[in-house]
Amino acid sequence: MFEQNLGKLDRVLRFALAFWWLGPWAPQYGMGVMWVLFVIGWIALVESFLGWCYLHKICKINNKSQ
Repeated sequence: MFEQNLGKLDRVLRFALAFWWLGPWAPQYGMGVMWVLFVIGWIALVESFLGWCYLHKICKINNKSQ
């Protein structure tokens, strides 16, 4: 379905970022900003498990070998 284009370090960092933004440690802002962080956190979490990023595909970036 998707050819992975994220390397191991990129996936680990995305998972850590998602874990932080979706957990109780997330910075507290207004409700509008919190929804944006929530959506970006879920996107980062899904990308960390799939190993595929749409923006990397658009920009033709492939760091799978890293």
